[in-house]
Amino acid sequence: MTEERSNQEWLDALRSPEPDEALAELRTLLVRGLRYALADRFNVTEDDLEDFAQNALLRILDNLHTFRGESRFTTWAHKIAVRVAFTELRRRRWQEVSLQDLIARYDDGDFTPAALTNHTAGPERRTTQRLMLETIQRIIAEELTERQRQAMTAVMMGGMPLEEVARRMGTNRNALYKLLHDARQHLKKRLLAEGLTPQEVLAAFEG
Repeated sequence: MTEERSNQEWLDALRSPEPDEALAELRTLLVRGLRYALADRFNVTEDDLEDFAQNALLRILDNLHTFRGESRFTTWAHKIAVRVAFTELRRRRWQEVSLQDLIARYDDGDFTPAALTNHTAGPERRTTQRLMLETIQRIIAEELTERQRQAMTAVMMGGMPLEEVARRMGTNRNALYKLLHDARQHLKKRLLAEGLTPQEVLAAFEG
């Protein structure tokens, strides 16, 4: 039976010239596992589960060489399927959000970090936070390139997933990482020049 395959039996079957039976069995297991993992928290259909499982199968086949046998093969495969599903669900959540609208909201001062919505902070603390935010916004506008500003606004301020920002900016995840790293280095240098350390900025928004 499918559940009784050993790790090596799964690998041998999926690598064989005729893997169809093993793929069908694994797909059934993945759909069942995804139904259990997602049903109570997300509004997903059976068609969604089938799509997630199919995409996960492709990812699993591409990464068979990375399986080290430290867990059951099916456990490893389920983890990949759940990651695939979560990535797709995050992408859908942002599907109707325009990157330009996100940036325009930030430029218009329509972003309020969670720390500023904490009404338990006293008036003096909230004023400090507001002034700190205005300083950061000014530095972002003056110090970063347009693409750095777009990436920083979407990822750091708007919370848009890296994969979605990379797709909309016509780049890839690694290039976006580099863009954000360079942007953070510029911000850090400018903050220090203005007498502020990153630790002081973080402290203003803690607790």
